[in-house]
Formats: sequence, C-alpha cells, structure tokens
Amino acid sequence: MYRKSTLDDCKAAYLLICDMENKELSYDRFETIYRDQINDCRYYCLVCEQDGMVIGLLNIRFEEQLHHGERIAEILEFAIAPLYRNKGIGKKMFAHSCRIARENGCYQIEVACNQLRQDTHRFYIRQGMHNFHFKFSKQLAGDNTPENIIGR
Repeated sequence: MYRKSTLDDCKAAYLLICDMENKELSYDRFETIYRDQINDCRYYCLVCEQDGMVIGLLNIRFEEQLHHGERIAEILEFAIAPLYRNKGIGKKMFAHSCRIARENGCYQIEVACNQLRQDTHRFYIRQGMHNFHFKFSKQLAGDNTPENIIGR
C-alpha cells in the first residue's frame, strides 16, 4: 500500500534513511526536519507499507525553478528496506511519485545520486531518467574532505 507519510512514520523513515546513508544520523535533528517537511506543502513523503510496517520511502520536493521556467519535482531521498529490494517495489514507488509530481503541476522529476551508488544509477536509467547534470557540493563545516565516502 502506498500513502503519504504521517508523523507516526518518523521512526521508520529515520531507520530507512540511516540504512541508505550507512550511518546513524541525529534522531532529534531528523525528527525536527521530518516534522517541518510533513507540514509543508512543498514536500510529499510517499511510503510503502506492508503488513503494517513501512518498508519504503520516497521523499519529493516541489519547487519553481528559474532555469526551467517551470515547477520541478526533485527526489530527495528514496530508500527501500533491504529485505524488500529487487522485488519491484522501487519501480512502483517511482511510478507513483511521477503521478504525484504531475498532479502537483510539475514539468519534470529530477534526482541527485551519489556517484558511488552504481546500482541506483542503473535503476534510474531503467525508469527512463537521463544523466544530464553534475552536482557539486562543499561542506561548510569541518574539513571539506574531497573523498566520496557513503556513511562518513
């Protein structure tokens, strides 16, 4: 079952995102951000639930972008619980998120994905996405190390 997430899903969302990032995030900070996004119409957090348990999460942000001259949907986080991967759940969630984006007046859906996530890149290509962009980042706190490590 696919549905919009609620505040009750925060702990499950936290666990999925920590697994995706391969690190433990601050739960207090996560909960604050999650609560803010759940109450903001510019965000839509889609969850997949089976047997009363959240097993997938796809978080989207909607925004007007000057360089497109259109409203764009961006996938911010997309995680499936390890035991449920490679069962078609991600494909269905992605298709559902595209419908949600269209219903919210979006012209395009985008995603940024770490270069190390090769399997994820193949997934997005199979869903008809194209890799037309580079994304650059710079840490504004700490050592700004140039090393790309998932779970750092």
